[in-house]
Amino acid sequence: MRLSIDSHDETNELTEKEIHTVEELLQFAAEQEGITEGAEISVTFVTNERIQEVNREYRDKDQPTDVISFALEEMGEGEVEIVGIDQPRMLGDIIISIPRAKEQAQDYGHSFMRELGFLAVHGFLHLLGYDHMTEADEKEMFTKQKDILNQYGLKRSETI
Repeated sequence: MRLSIDSHDETNELTEKEIHTVEELLQFAAEQEGITEGAEISVTFVTNERIQEVNREYRDKDQPTDVISFALEEMGEGEVEIVGIDQPRMLGDIIISIPRAKEQAQDYGHSFMRELGFLAVHGFLHLLGYDHMTEADEKEMFTKQKDILNQYGLKRSETI
């Protein structure tokens, strides 16, 4: 099973290894979640200013955040599902703030790579419909995140 990932580092701060690790982690998460071959996502790494613009425009929150996901498979009001066309699943877009990831890694006392992986998996699970609006949903989503990260090898103390 291969997930098609379109990555963009608008900050030019990430190494090829860091981007590759995020892509591998998302491939692993897709396998864990049973995502079939041919599904597509995009991952964009941005500045705090850029994620604040997106947050303001799409969520009416005029502040930077760490990660935003736009699920493309969610049906909006009045939308009609297209059935029978053989196209790859477009799961959506994940946008991650690199400055926030660095700040949070320091705040939580783990590696930047662990925080970047956490944000990528968090965003990916949102694309699959997971949420944390209720206590039960939050427990399910956060347990799944932790399990994926631990099984991949990005534990809280991980410093790769």
